[in-house]
Amino acid sequence: MNILFFSASLSLISLILLNLLWEIFYNPLQDHGSLMVIKSAILLIPLPGILKKNRYTYQWSSMFILIFFIEGVVRLYSESEVSQTIALCQTALSSIFFVSTMFFCKVTKKL
Repeated sequence: MNILFFSASLSLISLILLNLLWEIFYNPLQDHGSLMVIKSAILLIPLPGILKKNRYTYQWSSMFILIFFIEGVVRLYSESEVSQTIALCQTALSSIFFVSTMFFCKVTKKL
């Protein structure tokens, strides 16, 4: 159970940092920044529950993270160069988070 907690926590924190770096430095919509940075703030919503091992947070955030998986897949095929690599990392991190949260819920299931 601890490995699932660590992988979910680490992948979520990494995804937050990756999205911040991506939208600020590598692919901003405008030269002076854009509001796409807000999507990183949205990822902060489940973070306290994930760190507290709240099973309910694991349940709803496993569905919530699929939005970022879809964005990563779409941008993987539509972007080029560095942004394409970052999109691949986003897809991988969201997949790790999804699998970790699903197995965490399965392991902590009450009979």
